[in-house]
Amino acid sequence: MFTGIVTDIGTVTALDQGGDLTARITTSYDVKGIDIGASIASDGVCLTVVALGEDWYEVQVSAETVSKSNLGAWEIGKRVNLERALKVGDELGGHIVSGHVDGVAEVISMQDEGDSTRFAFRAPEALAKFIAPKGSVALNGTSLTVNDVQGAVFGVNIIPHTKEVTTWGDVAVGDRVNLEIDTMARYVARLAEAS
Repeated sequence: MFTGIVTDIGTVTALDQGGDLTARITTSYDVKGIDIGASIASDGVCLTVVALGEDWYEVQVSAETVSKSNLGAWEIGKRVNLERALKVGDELGGHIVSGHVDGVAEVISMQDEGDSTRFAFRAPEALAKFIAPKGSVALNGTSLTVNDVQGAVFGVNIIPHTKEVTTWGDVAVGDRVNLEIDTMARYVARLAEAS
């Protein structure tokens, strides 16, 4: 489990497409405190650490994960949002995030509003019904509040602090970002279907 509060920005330094995609990510985390088998959300995707180095970790990314996320487009030098898994007693500053990405949303516009930037995204039609105004979404691993929804298009505001401590300052119109819908919304919709 995660919170959607990014705690480091890593860099993809190696990619190997074997049976699965293997990615090496440098980090400022104390690698001595990471165990093989640990979960680290990398751009919002819960990935299992399979190897460790002095300032890096490696993960394997299955074909299923590649098909549901933007990780297949990763390139050497790509900066990625990182979050370590929650520990009992940690502050839940964002919202409950599983790291199980539901799909990819496209950035369709960006507009400055005061010091913040309003981002508009187009969600896949099948996921749009789970996104509600003032609800939560995780985008590239960042917990964000939805401002408005019109069909499959939704908007969020990103404040300067978030742009500085995450990769949101790198994002441009046309980019595809990992989308995880709120767990509560998923269960409410499932209950409504069953009624």
